Amino acid sequence: MERFPLMALAGVNLLLIGFLIRAEDWSQWRGPERSGLAVGKSAPENWPDELTELWKVKVGEGHSSPVLEGARVYQFARADGEEVLYCLDVQDGKELWHYHYEAPYEVNPAAHQHGKGPKATPTVADGRVYLMGINGTLTCVRASDGQLQWRKTYGEEFKETAPLYGAASSPLVARELCIVQVGGHDEGAIVAIHAKTGEEKWRCPIDGPGYASCVAVNMTGEHQIITQTQTHLVGLRLESGETLWKRPFKTEYDQNIITPVIHQDRVIFSGYGQPLMAGRIELTDQGFHFRDEWNNKNHSLYMSTPVVRGNLLFGMSHRLSGHLFCVDASTGSTQWQTKGRFGDNAAIILLGDVLLIQNTEGQLFIVRATGAKYELLREYTVADSPTWATPALDGRRLFVKDRQHLRAYRLGN
Repeated sequence: MERFPLMALAGVNLLLIGFLIRAEDWSQWRGPERSGLAVGKSAPENWPDELTELWKVKVGEGHSSPVLEGARVYQFARADGEEVLYCLDVQDGKELWHYHYEAPYEVNPAAHQHGKGPKATPTVADGRVYLMGINGTLTCVRASDGQLQWRKTYGEEFKETAPLYGAASSPLVARELCIVQVGGHDEGAIVAIHAKTGEEKWRCPIDGPGYASCVAVNMTGEHQIITQTQTHLVGLRLESGETLWKRPFKTEYDQNIITPVIHQDRVIFSGYGQPLMAGRIELTDQGFHFRDEWNNKNHSLYMSTPVVRGNLLFGMSHRLSGHLFCVDASTGSTQWQTKGRFGDNAAIILLGDVLLIQNTEGQLFIVRATGAKYELLREYTVADSPTWATPALDGRRLFVKDRQHLRAYRLGN
């Protein structure tokens, strides 16, 4: 019998991966619910003056985030011209196995500082790990030992197999389907692959892949896949890939990066130079329709996806050289914002009643998740090199990927 947990969101269900999720696992992009929420975990009662580093392992470059399942942490990285998936013991960082393949890649000069990737985060599901390489290669390996299960390349189907700055859409596994954006600039598709066999089940042509990852939700009685493509926000029927609705959404240099955020029955989205926006999906006599609800021009998002706590949305805008903010997710009204100069990007996790905010300078800020004011509780240094990847946590440990290393820290005393 398939176990398919759902999280109720005031009439909207966020579809989780099609197997039993344990609270201690951080098995995909932005955690177990793709929401940045540390499900089933609470913040330490007392934060120490400094975090204790438990171990540090060199793994290679890339912005791919670590993922966790049970006593194992998986890290996707680039080393010596290859893309490598490492499986490490969470206790001591000891390598259990690694899987690797050649992955030559030429960086777009505009993205030179971000290197040769990989950028997409793996997904661990039902004994398998799913990888999207910087060139658009989709791979499935066995989680226990790294044995190849299947691989998909799209060089014979599309002129380009990755968007301008490299593939970054993290695989989503839902209802035995592995769903991801493929193809290149101006020509691509969202595809659903049978997670176990590698057989393609459906394909939806799109203008071109974005850098955003897909989320699966139940809205207006339909199980939908929602994401940003190259120039649109779209919703597809999960079972068939049929386009239910789409809203034009274009950013400068086609940099649609933000993973859609679900709050009650609305979708919150943004992009470089565009307002922070929310809208609702409605079913009319003519079919599904996306209706804009609110926008806030002060908090444009570039690469940092926000998180929701209750009716509050917390995020980092690229405006003012990077400022943190809190808005009312129902109305879009600003509750507070910082002065700016926070950095190029921030990875944000909601842990109980606090926010863990890691910037690209290797600093971790512990901030109270309240709409009353910006309240900084602690500040730590967790890396001495750029940190673009979102951390992972298991409730007791925080795993940080810097430029070359994966580090594990003890949370709390």
